[in-house]
Amino acid sequence: MFNFNMYGDALQPRPFNTDYRCYSVSMFPGDKQAVENGGKIIMPPSALDVLTRLNIVYPMLFKLTNVRANRHTHCGVLEFVADEGKVYIPYWMMRNLLLDEGELVHLESQSLPVATFSKFEPQSVEFLDITNPKAVLENALRNFACLTQDDVIALNYNDRIYEMRVLEVKPGNAVSIIECDMNVEFAAPIGYQEPEKMDSTSHLIDDEKEEIIPENVGFYSFQGSGNRLDGKKKNLELPQEELLKRLPRQRGIPDYDYQVGYIKFWRRTPKTNGTEIKPEEPEDFDPFKGKGTSLKDAKSRK
Repeated sequence: MFNFNMYGDALQPRPFNTDYRCYSVSMFPGDKQAVENGGKIIMPPSALDVLTRLNIVYPMLFKLTNVRANRHTHCGVLEFVADEGKVYIPYWMMRNLLLDEGELVHLESQSLPVATFSKFEPQSVEFLDITNPKAVLENALRNFACLTQDDVIALNYNDRIYEMRVLEVKPGNAVSIIECDMNVEFAAPIGYQEPEKMDSTSHLIDDEKEEIIPENVGFYSFQGSGNRLDGKKKNLELPQEELLKRLPRQRGIPDYDYQVGYIKFWRRTPKTNGTEIKPEEPEDFDPFKGKGTSLKDAKSRK
C-alpha cells in the first residue's frame, strides 16, 4: 500500500551533515574583508545543490564542530563559491574551534531561536575609548547570522580589531540574530578597575592635617606686657584665646567656630581716629526763608 502525501503537510527538512577541509580567509582568492568582518563562511557550490534538495529551513544556519578538540560554534553562509571539499571561515572562528589550516571540520544544518538578549565582555580596556560602543556593535553584528555563548568574536572599527566574548544569550546557548529585536548589555572589560574615591584628608595623620589648615596671620594689638603703679603683676597679659578673638578676619581663612544652622556676615566699617565715618546728610530745607514786601509800604513812600 502506497501513501502519497500529495495534498498534506509540507515535507519535513532533512539534516545536512558533511565534513570539509577548513581554511582561513587569507587563503580565499575573493573578497577577504567581507568574510573576516563577520560570522559567515564560504561553502562550495555542491553544498547548495544538496541543501535545496534537503528542503532546508531559511535562513541557512550551520553548526561547526571540531571533533578532535570537542569545540563547536554556529555560523551562517555568505556565498557558495569555494573549491569543492573546502570551506573558508573567519580567523577568529578558527581560533575558537582550535583548527589548523586544512584540518577537517564537521558541518551540520541547524535551526536556532531568535535572540532576545545578549551580553558581551570586551577583552581590552581600549574598547572604552569608543564614543558609542552600542552603535559600533550593532553595525558590526549586521555581518553575523547567529551568536554562540562563550565565543570570542572580532569587531573591526577604525582599522582596529576589538575582541568581544559572548557571555550570555537568550533564549538559548545559540541564537539567530537575523531580523530580531535584541537587548544588548556590556560587562566590564578585562583589566578594568573602578576609580577609587579618595578623601584628601582621610589618610593623613593628625600632624599632617594641622599643616593643611592655614594659621591666622595678622596684627595682634596689645601683645606686650604692662606695669602697674602698685607694682602688682596681675592681669597684665591677655590669654591666647582672647588675642585670637581680637584678630580681624582674613580672606580665605575658615571660621573654625562655625555652628550648623547659623550664617555670619562679616562687615568692616572704616574708621578714622577712632571715630566712624558717617555719610554726610543733606541740610534740612526750610521753605519761604526770603524777605517779602508789602504794597502798603510802597504807597506810603510815594
